[in-house]
Amino acid sequence: MSLSKTSGVAYTTIRSMIERDLSGASIDNLLLIGKALNMDAAELADPEGWAKKKAEREDIQTIAAHHDGGDWTEEELEEIERFKEFVRMKKQRQQE
Repeated sequence: MSLSKTSGVAYTTIRSMIERDLSGASIDNLLLIGKALNMDAAELADPEGWAKKKAEREDIQTIAAHHDGGDWTEEELEEIERFKEFVRMKKQRQQE
């Protein structure tokens, strides 16, 4: 499931938020994105918060990559997919 679908925030809005490093983003959109990523607004706005969450998410991704897939709950799989979508969007931004 995409971050846009999970959060209810349009893809173009999310892309704009990433390109502008959240400057000018509405608090409502920040809260929706944060909820979808299991992050609070302070973590979203704080580069150290991103680094901390990134490290946590990388641990999740490493576990997912080495797991046979049989024991994940639907909620855990959805969280992994949301994170993968987030990483794809960040990579795309860095390549531009």
